[in-house]
Amino acid sequence: MCGIAGIIGAPTESNQAALRRMTDAMRQRGPDGEGYWTSPLHPSGHCAMFGHRRLSILDLSPLGAQPMVHPATGDATVLNGEIYNFQALRTELPDAPAALQSSGDTAVLLRMLAAHGESALPHLRGMFAFAFWNKATGEVLIARDPMGIKPLYFAANPSGAGDWSFAFASEVRPLLASRLIHDPRLNPKAVASVLWNGFTVAPETAVKGIESLLPGEAMWLDGQGRLLRRFTYWRHPEATGGPAATQAEVEAALMKSVRAHMISDVPLGIFLSGGIDSSAVANLAKRAGAAEINSFTLVFEEADRNEAFFARQVADAIGTRHQEILLTQQSFLDHLETALDSLDQPSFDGLNSYFMSRAVRDAGFKVALVGTGGDELFGGYQSFSDLPRLHAGLKALDTLPGAFTKLAAYIADGLFGQPSHGYSPQTRWAKLPAMIEQGGSLLGLYQIAYALFLPQTQLDLLHESIRSEFLPDGLPTIRRAAMLADIKTRVPLDAISAMEHRMFLGERLLRDTDAASMAASLETRLPFVDKELLSVVSRMDTGDRFFPLKTKRALRQAGLKGLDPKMFERPKSGFELPFNRWLKSSLGEEVGATLLDAPLVASAGLQPEAVERLWRAFSAGAKGLYWTRIWALYALIRWVRVHRITI
Repeated sequence: MCGIAGIIGAPTESNQAALRRMTDAMRQRGPDGEGYWTSPLHPSGHCAMFGHRRLSILDLSPLGAQPMVHPATGDATVLNGEIYNFQALRTELPDAPAALQSSGDTAVLLRMLAAHGESALPHLRGMFAFAFWNKATGEVLIARDPMGIKPLYFAANPSGAGDWSFAFASEVRPLLASRLIHDPRLNPKAVASVLWNGFTVAPETAVKGIESLLPGEAMWLDGQGRLLRRFTYWRHPEATGGPAATQAEVEAALMKSVRAHMISDVPLGIFLSGGIDSSAVANLAKRAGAAEINSFTLVFEEADRNEAFFARQVADAIGTRHQEILLTQQSFLDHLETALDSLDQPSFDGLNSYFMSRAVRDAGFKVALVGTGGDELFGGYQSFSDLPRLHAGLKALDTLPGAFTKLAAYIADGLFGQPSHGYSPQTRWAKLPAMIEQGGSLLGLYQIAYALFLPQTQLDLLHESIRSEFLPDGLPTIRRAAMLADIKTRVPLDAISAMEHRMFLGERLLRDTDAASMAASLETRLPFVDKELLSVVSRMDTGDRFFPLKTKRALRQAGLKGLDPKMFERPKSGFELPFNRWLKSSLGEEVGATLLDAPLVASAGLQPEAVERLWRAFSAGAKGLYWTRIWALYALIRWVRVHRITI
């Protein structure tokens, strides 16, 4: 796990300095070392310059340092992440006269790319983002893992003038630190996306001119840094009509994934909340032969948010060395600025991951397994229950004359949309009129169900100067088209799983977890977010995979063997900080002061009067106005203030 950066341009002192600023901005991602490499000059006068920050996990010796150059071919690469099947891939590679001596995965990746080029991509199992320079052609390949665990951002010189043409990095902030982008501006589409989703949906980022590579996507650039080809090398699998995967196959795939994610030259910890997913990871790790398991739980003073008892019960049953990390409101406030600074882009999530990651790192660990992804695989969310029924009902309604649809929307608005303290509820039921308008669009229903604000409320909150950037369903055009194509032939439950993987998991949980954990110099690994596991689970019979809805029965049967089922017979509880209570006390002072700063709010692309009304309504206890709405606005406005990037 590391941080990578690169520039394609002239090997000038200014570009070399820009590259060093980029790697310095990622010091927390790789505190164990840094490295730089410059390719020979292209006839155009440009070259590829790679930078790397190292967090030593595999091959701790100097032989594992990056950027890494192939001694026989002269090709070079920088890698962020892990290739979990590198040991198997190594045995398939032909022996080279001057083979790399490193025992780690980067050496295997470099040899694979040198031998097979982009054809190697489908064979890689892991979480990764990398750049590869091909000496024979002078071209550069950049790629991102299929599930989107590791991020990769890039910027092209918009004018074409100057001594650089292309730059990339593991975060947005290093690209800003490079100073290659003159007068960077807040992306209006990002503001609109935050109002809808609570985060910015790729390929857009918070900064105009900086773009995100999509999961399972790659790009070839020529020696001058010009785009040759951008392509998708992996797609979300779906049932093919062949034999259904059995429960035994699913269990074997789960075990294989956990075992692969345990490969490390340093000790591992496990985030253990006591829920099904994290408990399954810990239990499978024990069954996979882990000699010692160190588990960690974040606990709170607030009794209704404290799951310490359940986690301790599971830890005792599995036999882990368990530690509880108490996070008080005062401790949260004392470290809030640092935690917020850990997030690369504005987001209403991620702080829980930061505090857990910081504690695990302080305990002496560099790697931790987490249970993220089980709900998306096996239908654990409320969306799997609500959306298929709603979709079927609205499709039936859609067959009636338009007047009936309008009447239904009007009645729903009257029943569920009555204002409280001058503000309309922003709940799922209050969204019913907007859902009715979506008719038979499952993607539209999904997006409205997850929307922080009703569409009209979003328009009110957007500054009048950028209201034209409003996203009708919270998605950039390229993502909408890709997701519609992806779910077109799927049954509703499988379609919802695919959307949950790409949106809630891919654009929110994975991105924030990466930024927050790496800010603490901790590598988080996600055994349930694995393309090989997904390919097996996708072949399951729909009933075996998802029913009974929200129970994750298949995961329980495969992952919780040997544990008392009664330990998990309780309502589902997300791993969340008690924000709602904290916002009503001392935390609210800072948030309120920020939301009432009219010039600052306007600079973030928001309408000051609308934001003030929202804050007043929340403070007065308006019904149907949850803390997430307030926190999303605060995170956006604060990000603008800290980075001094405005509309």
